[in-house]
Formats: sequence, C-alpha cells, structure tokens
Amino acid sequence: MTLETFQEFVKTGKPLDTEEIHRFMDEMSQEARRITFRLNTAFHDPEETRALLSELFGKPVPSTFRVFPPFYTDFGKNISVGEGVFINACCHFQDHGGVTLGDGCQIGHNVVFATLNHFMEPEKRKMTYPAPIVLGKNVWVGSNATILQGVHIGDNAVVGAGAVVTKDIPANTVVAGVPAKIIRRL
Repeated sequence: MTLETFQEFVKTGKPLDTEEIHRFMDEMSQEARRITFRLNTAFHDPEETRALLSELFGKPVPSTFRVFPPFYTDFGKNISVGEGVFINACCHFQDHGGVTLGDGCQIGHNVVFATLNHFMEPEKRKMTYPAPIVLGKNVWVGSNATILQGVHIGDNAVVGAGAVVTKDIPANTVVAGVPAKIIRRL
C-alpha cells in the first residue's frame, strides 16, 4: 500500500479493517515515532523544528509555521497546515483521517485531534473508521480541548479550554463545555 492509496481510501470513511491497511498503519506509526522522538528529545531552533515537521508531514511546511515541542502524532502524513499556524506544547494529532489547520490557527497546550473512531457494536469494536478534522482560518483552540473525528470548525471560531468538540462549529462563534455548545457569537 502506498501513502496515496491509503489517503484515498480514508476519504471513503470505510473501516480500516484489512491486514494490508493495518500493516501500513503500523509502518507509518513507527516512522512517525522515530521522527517525533528526534523532535521531542533535544532543543531545536524554529528552522530545525520546521525541517523535522516537514519530514514528519511528508511535505514542506510554511516558514511561518511554529510549534513548541513536544508534539505527538501516530501517523503524521495526513496533516496540513496553513500560513501563520501556531501549535503549543504537548498536542496530540491522530491524523489517519486527516487534520487540516487553516491560516492563522492557534492551538493551545495539550489539544487532541482524534480522526479515528470505533464502532459501538462489541463484535466490531476493534475496527476503526476515519473522518477528517478541518479548521478554517484564524481558529483558536484553547488548552486541553479535544476535537473529534469528522468535525469542521468555521473561520474565526474559538474553542474554549477543556471543550470536547463532537459536532461542526459555525464560523464566528465561541464554544465551550462537554460536549461543546455555542455560548456566544462574535
């Protein structure tokens, strides 16, 4: 399986349930861990950090992209970031289904992006299925928030600290709580 084949397959949202897919995911996870261990176990200036993230993502990242390590991902190759994105320390990206951060996004400490889910039926529970997470421009995600699979967050939205986002968030709104609910319009 190639990266392109895998990325096309996850766009279908079908379960990731074949031996070939699992083997590919394991290989990619090992590669991601090798790179993140290098990123997270020594000091790197911003340029060095971006070089490691470009290797991790499998494509060049913008020169305006900033990350404060440690940074964690179990895949890495399905993350896209726009210009001026900032990711604070200790964030976790489970990006098999795809994570897209639009221009100007600000991501707080310990934020989790989870693009895989399990089935509710016990006999299917070991299977996972993907769905992308997409943040528009200038989205601010507060510390310790969790964004779940399939969520789209509109431009200029604010996700309060500790929120669990389970549904799409309209542009120009502030959400908070578990599950996150709109508490204000901007």
